[in-house]
Amino acid sequence: MKNLIKVAFLSSIITAAMVYVILEWKPLRSDFSQPPEVSWASAPAGISMAVPPPGLSEEERNNIEIYQRYSPGVVNITTTTIGYDFFLRPVPMESGTGSGAVIDDQGHIVTNFHVVRGAETLEVTLPDKSKHEARVVGADPSNDLAVIQINVPRGRLTSVPLGTSKGLQVGQKVLAIGNPYGLERTLTTGVISSLGRSIQAENGRIIEDIIQTDAAINPGNSGGPLLNSQGQMIGINTAIYSPSNSGSVGIGFAIPADTVRRITGDLLTTGYVRHAWLGIGSTVNLADFPGLANALRLNTERGLMIVDTYQNSPASRAGLRGATDEVRIGRRRLPVGGDVLLEFQGKAINSVQELATEVDRYKAGDRVTVTVLRGNRKIDVPVTLEEAPRQ
Repeated sequence: MKNLIKVAFLSSIITAAMVYVILEWKPLRSDFSQPPEVSWASAPAGISMAVPPPGLSEEERNNIEIYQRYSPGVVNITTTTIGYDFFLRPVPMESGTGSGAVIDDQGHIVTNFHVVRGAETLEVTLPDKSKHEARVVGADPSNDLAVIQINVPRGRLTSVPLGTSKGLQVGQKVLAIGNPYGLERTLTTGVISSLGRSIQAENGRIIEDIIQTDAAINPGNSGGPLLNSQGQMIGINTAIYSPSNSGSVGIGFAIPADTVRRITGDLLTTGYVRHAWLGIGSTVNLADFPGLANALRLNTERGLMIVDTYQNSPASRAGLRGATDEVRIGRRRLPVGGDVLLEFQGKAINSVQELATEVDRYKAGDRVTVTVLRGNRKIDVPVTLEEAPRQ
């Protein structure tokens, strides 16, 4: 059915069980214009720290200790892109800054994908003011994460230990370290304001289990660590809710540590993330066309009507069916007659984004059940997922 007119589809009904925080969220780059096990750093030993003055509260002492111990592991990342002068000659242009966290003594640094996106060159500034050219090891736009690497002698870097995002509690103290507006290694503190938020990556994919915090984070904080009171990285600061680009209003978002561990594990071992793949091509969201389900006499008013599937994909091999006919809705011709995808592994699917998010929970080789409406009969179709083709 590849010769049929491709149908643009829109995100529609969002289930009450999910909270999508996508209105006016801002990536935090400061603009001037089960994977294989990864050996994560433990707490570094032998770091000399200034003795806090007497009379400080326990919380102040904790803040000072965490900052002195782990802020050397937070770096500044400057990106350079290529612009053109009046005579259309290529000219290097400094385009933005962000933050990153050192994760091992081999020079690997985790940051956000949107920090390094489109960069011709990357420069990392360490706390000792030395500057180092970096290369991108791998990136995953769907989770807004990237790993870069600098070449420095072992033992020179301070690593930030990666904790876990399991068991986090609303109200738990957090510390954010980064480079807002280029102000190096700035510390702010706050609490976990909420858990289980969702934001939308720049490629439209939904990132789930996001940590919300009131710790002040601003442009330039992207890629910096969100730490707990033990100094463990529980998240990567990524975005803020900022009406009218007014900066921090106490609503910031961080990618959870368990997602960071899973994604960077793939990036460090293969250079890319091995996403699972279902292989459904275009779809028509019934909710976007009121009356279509009734006109087709379907027993449902929601779901994704499959237009086509990719050749030799898991979906095509499982027998999922695409469109067989066309109907005219106003001035548009819509391919119809395909299976209507209702559920994936028992969870109702109301948008393409929801389907992509659910597929991402699994890995290649997993056997899943896709529930479809076919000939007004609800059936379960077993599908074995495969690794997504690299783009």
